Amino acid sequence: MSDKNRKPVLVVGLGRFGGAVAQTLERMGHEVLGADVDERLVHDFASELTRTVEADCTAMATLEKLGVADFDAAVVAIGTDIEASVLTVLALSDLGLANIWAKATNEKHARILERTGAQHVVFPEQRMGERVAHLLNERLLDFIGFGDEFAIARLKAPEPIVGLPLVTSQCRKKYEVTVVGVKREGENFIHAIPDTIIFPDDELVVSGRIADIERFSAI
Repeated sequence: MSDKNRKPVLVVGLGRFGGAVAQTLERMGHEVLGADVDERLVHDFASELTRTVEADCTAMATLEKLGVADFDAAVVAIGTDIEASVLTVLALSDLGLANIWAKATNEKHARILERTGAQHVVFPEQRMGERVAHLLNERLLDFIGFGDEFAIARLKAPEPIVGLPLVTSQCRKKYEVTVVGVKREGENFIHAIPDTIIFPDDELVVSGRIADIERFSAI
């Protein structure tokens, strides 16, 4: 489907998280309707999004006036008002929207959101906290966790495998991680193959269980 045929996306709540989501979707070519009860936020995003509106989206009648039935997806990014968050998801679900993403502040909030119609629930603050904690490990340069003990990380090449081809260092067998690629200073990223030799200043992209990646980075 081409960008011009994409249905618009509704983002409810233009705080730090919702605003970032809305701006990114706009850059990706989506039409974005940003809604918030805060007039200041609506004004701030007016020039950055396809359309902004000051509206209380907990009411089904309001969502109907906004034409939500024609939207491809909705992101409920309301932060502190849990009741408004839940009621908005419920109203969107009752209108038949099948792709609802919602921000949760805790596990109980998440369960309620799921039961009222959210297909996807995210914990942005928790994710960022986990990422920062892992990056405090000086050898980890970047980290993306997937919520099931699995992650992809970028890290400095551990000394024991420097100078060896991957087939010899046996990272998967010895350390239970897979080296996906290598970034060498001044060179493009390369996909790792068994004959790839690791140099002292290489940065590796590895995948595996979080505990195994942490152990591998510390050898």
